[in-house]
Amino acid sequence: MPIGFQSYSPCISTRSTHMKVSLIGTGKMGTGLAAVMAAAGHEVTLGARDITKASMLAASLGRGITGTDIETASQCSEVVILALPYGAVAEVLSQTDGLAGKVVVDISNPITADFQDLLLGHSTSAAEEIQKLLPKARVVKAFNTIFSNLLETSARQDKTLQVFIAGDDADAKATVAELARTARFEPVESGPLRNSRFIEPIGEMNIHFGFFLGRGVGIAPAWVQV
Repeated sequence: MPIGFQSYSPCISTRSTHMKVSLIGTGKMGTGLAAVMAAAGHEVTLGARDITKASMLAASLGRGITGTDIETASQCSEVVILALPYGAVAEVLSQTDGLAGKVVVDISNPITADFQDLLLGHSTSAAEEIQKLLPKARVVKAFNTIFSNLLETSARQDKTLQVFIAGDDADAKATVAELARTARFEPVESGPLRNSRFIEPIGEMNIHFGFFLGRGVGIAPAWVQV
């Protein structure tokens, strides 16, 4: 874990090899990532507008996961994963204090309601727009090309799926890469945050393969070295 995290939150774990991770959002991606991160030994909090829902969902997942409101969850973790549709991010972030110094992971694909097209591209990306909303946070793009049913390690069988990681802060990317490794993914260094403009269309293409081209959701893209 990169040096310096101790100063970012009053609720940092004292365990040197594990991190405190908050998932903002209680959909399939949020709950799936919460479960796999907790199984990897990290201390996980689910944050939602509805505290009762977050608490009940956390209890149903077990593995020491706790549930609370968005602001508390975001303050008690080193890493905050925004497990939200892109369209919901701005309103949810207004319930935080700006997440200064935090590693903030954007897993969204900025897609239309019918899943057929992108809302952003070429000149910006969801991750870059989130960085604008959180100028003092360290935003990293990751996990946007993984379907929720493949988050649990048992669903991947003997396959190691890749997670493309882009960001402008080297330590933040290293932290997210370590989270991916502990969850048995292969992190792929994908350059600066602006490269999210290319990674997000890969996520949309994966959706087309899965839902519109008959491949189903047991798929994930990979960059193959030959």
